[in-house]
Amino acid sequence: MRVSLPDVPGSLGAVATAMGSVGADILAVEIVEKQKGTAVDDFVVGLPPDGLPDTLISACQGLDGVTVEWISRYPEGGGLQSDLETLERMTSDPEHAAETLVSSAPAVFRSQWAVLVEVQPDGQAVATYNTPMAPDLDTDRLKELAPFDEVHRLDLPADWMPGYGDSVGVVAPLGQDRAIVIGRLGGPTYLDSEVARLRHLARLAY
Repeated sequence: MRVSLPDVPGSLGAVATAMGSVGADILAVEIVEKQKGTAVDDFVVGLPPDGLPDTLISACQGLDGVTVEWISRYPEGGGLQSDLETLERMTSDPEHAAETLVSSAPAVFRSQWAVLVEVQPDGQAVATYNTPMAPDLDTDRLKELAPFDEVHRLDLPADWMPGYGDSVGVVAPLGQDRAIVIGRLGGPTYLDSEVARLRHLARLAY
């Protein structure tokens, strides 16, 4: 969740106390910016099974000068640290955020390869960036991985490409005309939590 608060001593502690009062566990904090006496911080927060986001928002906004800008669910079962490190790299170089996500994806999602795909105005898909172990995907091969405008899993047949048989993959769009494809040799299939994490990071990469 993103919170704006007064940039004065004690404000961050007050927000942390308010979160703790409703059973929230702060897992990570990042200072996004500071300007004109106001700080904007991003919190990764864990809630108890019966905890409600509305309760957390109310606890924070009950403090003077504190506003919750937005809140989003972070997928369970993920590698939080590696996701945060990737997000930090993406935000430090937003112009190449998509390439950063592609280069990080094999480590973050325990996969062998990743490819950045661009859909051209004529509808043809072209691989524009890839990790070292990625297959050589021409236009015809890419058609087998479509569509690129929605998140979906891939179950590739044994004869799909020499050396890449029985692979599984997942596709996630990066805006209107780009997508990331990640692949694993021999499986296992990507879990729902992994697909949700990829969707979350992909939304931040464009």
